[in-house]
Amino acid sequence: MKIHRHLVETVITALEEVFLDDKYADKVIQRNLKAHPKWGSRDRKFFAETIYEVVRWHRLLEFMAGADDAWRIVGVQWLRQGFDLPPWEEFKGLDYDYIRRMEKEAAGNFAVANSIPDWMDAYGRKELGDKEWEKVVPALNKPAEVFLRANALRATADQVIDALNAIEIKAEKVSPDLPYAVKLKERKNVFITEPFKKGMFEVQDAASQMVVPLLGIEPGMRVVDACAGAGGKSLHMASLMKNKGRIISMDIHDWKLQELKVRARRDGVDIIETRLIDSSKVIKRMAEQADRVLLDVPCSGMGVLRRNPDTKWKLTAEEIERLHGLQYEILTSYCQMTKKGGVLVYATCSILPSENEKQVEKFIAEHGKDWTLVKQIHTRPDREGFDGFFAAVLKRNA
Repeated sequence: MKIHRHLVETVITALEEVFLDDKYADKVIQRNLKAHPKWGSRDRKFFAETIYEVVRWHRLLEFMAGADDAWRIVGVQWLRQGFDLPPWEEFKGLDYDYIRRMEKEAAGNFAVANSIPDWMDAYGRKELGDKEWEKVVPALNKPAEVFLRANALRATADQVIDALNAIEIKAEKVSPDLPYAVKLKERKNVFITEPFKKGMFEVQDAASQMVVPLLGIEPGMRVVDACAGAGGKSLHMASLMKNKGRIISMDIHDWKLQELKVRARRDGVDIIETRLIDSSKVIKRMAEQADRVLLDVPCSGMGVLRRNPDTKWKLTAEEIERLHGLQYEILTSYCQMTKKGGVLVYATCSILPSENEKQVEKFIAEHGKDWTLVKQIHTRPDREGFDGFFAAVLKRNA
């Protein structure tokens, strides 16, 4: 592929926004793709993949480049992908022999070779042990596959696969345990397709699709999704409830709830009521009113680094410690919304025990007379090939 200078200059500017201005890679990519409508599909793919891969491998690339120089870093990445570099001054001294030599040098340092900060390497080893940590990190560096969830109100998994096949997007079922999960055989922009616009499916990782069924929800129930965000799990609940009953989707960010309303309309869901959490009274008023409560709490995102590689460079050990306090506060205060005899699911997209089973252990130690731990699940990309997720099912004693 011929590399054009104007495209490289746009890549460099975009990377500066990510690393110097602390912007998120996906937002930077979206804005640039909108700003360049004349780019062909090859240029768009090349631009997006370059940004994501440089963000993912930044520490290793910087080591191999021998300098914190965006041009050299990008040049190293393209050589690693097998592209021939143009004979530009900025790429002087970079060739395949140089790359092979530097890769060998990097191999002796796990954190450099796997492009993670030293603090994260130490933190992960402390939490998971050397053996498990060294298994999971390489898997967190592989780009994630695209999973869809068939919206049961509009389509089966087979109907979604057929509809996508008709527009030359190949997809397949995932597992009998995940009856609505569909996996794309190659990455495609499904958001512009008619099946998506008709509400036949949502984009949702397979691990995330395992969380809502743990609630054991049924049509007619009153269910609370207390950290709903843009509502992927609320929509999953609605489909399993056959759009009968009531779902109260809460969040501290109103713009996320507005996005949920748009998605709900597209999916044919009308049992969701959104509520902004703007004071503790919102939670207190709901005391013992819900048959089921989902707490998909804010977390480090250490289980989804393959989707959000920026996290490696934006997260800090101090932030994880802050999240521990917030998670426990949410669990202990929001659990009161569950009726006696009802079920609560505590979930994160983290692989760290301190955010997961340790929080649940502490909760049961302090509230065990009122609550029973029913089961816990963990998923990891090196085992199931899904995102790193945790969920604990807790039953409120009658």
